[in-house]
Amino acid sequence: MAAFLVYMTAASREEAETIGRALVEERLAACVNILGASQSIYRWKDGVETAAEVAFIAKTRADRFEALTKRVKALHSYDTPCIVALPVVSGNPGFLEWIAASAAPDAPHD
Repeated sequence: MAAFLVYMTAASREEAETIGRALVEERLAACVNILGASQSIYRWKDGVETAAEVAFIAKTRADRFEALTKRVKALHSYDTPCIVALPVVSGNPGFLEWIAASAAPDAPHD
């Protein structure tokens, strides 16, 4: 089972928490870490913008990424949210097994 770390940003901590909780409750992610405030400088339309954001990372199965992306887009306040998957090349086998089991769509609910 391939695992992904999915890096995302949100407009506020509350938005990151809302999205993160939904992803874990719906088994689209095993865990979401909210990293905290960050300052983003980015090109948007014809200018350079600066904004305060909150970065967060979801740990999930590769086969759940499409559904995770769809759910984040539905909950997110941005028109084009940052949702970037980084493949996990290696890791603690027990931890990777936990991700696989926790984000399985057919897993029994607690």
